[in-house]
Amino acid sequence: MRIGILLGETSGPDALTRMTDDLAAAAEAGFASAWLSNIFGLDALTAIAVAGSRVPGIELGTAVVPSYPRHPAALAQQARTTALALGGNRLTLGVGLSHRPVIEDMYGYDFARPAHHMTEYLEVLLPLLDNRPASFRGDTVSAELALTVPNEGRVPVLLAALGPRMLRLAGRETDGTTLWMTGPATIAAHIAPVITEAAAAAGRQAPRIVCALPVCVTDDVEEARTRAGRAFGFYGDLPSYRAMMDREGAAGPVDLALIGSEEQVAARIAEVAAAGATDFVGALFTRGETAERTRALLRELAGQASR
Repeated sequence: MRIGILLGETSGPDALTRMTDDLAAAAEAGFASAWLSNIFGLDALTAIAVAGSRVPGIELGTAVVPSYPRHPAALAQQARTTALALGGNRLTLGVGLSHRPVIEDMYGYDFARPAHHMTEYLEVLLPLLDNRPASFRGDTVSAELALTVPNEGRVPVLLAALGPRMLRLAGRETDGTTLWMTGPATIAAHIAPVITEAAAAAGRQAPRIVCALPVCVTDDVEEARTRAGRAFGFYGDLPSYRAMMDREGAAGPVDLALIGSEEQVAARIAEVAAAGATDFVGALFTRGETAERTRALLRELAGQASR
């Protein structure tokens, strides 16, 4: 299982500089990949294009870009331009639906048929990322165009998928899935079997399963759990994540955070690998000594995975 790291969201006029420094540190440490969320701060693809053009080698991914605010042709154009800026096959585009409170209440889009929307969205996005024309007319998305971005090859896509329909869509049409707030028991019993079966039925290679979870190496477990509750507690109120927590038998996001000694955290990451994940992405949520211990453990695991 490859080990990656989630880049923290930065703010202020030097945000891109600090992100570039974080990315350079991740690359130097030997992480296989670095991922950036697309929420309300830096635009993930733009930031990746800037920072990644200055830091060679390491894979870069979005986790994830919401589909609704961008026409799939516009997203394909931006992703291919970003891939060109990175120089080589380094970009993985993670795309997802986001959540009803964001899409309806904040952006004002209709979230009534999300899986149908994503099915149609991919009909336009995927051919354009493969350097092919898109020709599709649907209920939610239509396109009749080609792109001329001068990059070679294709941009791989991971679909954020948790429910059975979205997992089958991910397995059938994309390179895999990227997960958040989803534990090893759920990966083993639900995520991996559904997406792998769908990929096999479509004649595709085994899908990539990227599992991102909060992680903290510490001697003060209760303090870290309190901190994790403040940072991630609201995810327990979002229905898609709540369903995964219920499958896992987790009371809330804190129970999914990997917290403890080096040995305890390494053992829990090993459970993620045994469950069927191809990648583990650590989301650090502390600073100082605990953050350094956490990075050190992840660096060690990344080094073991690369040998």
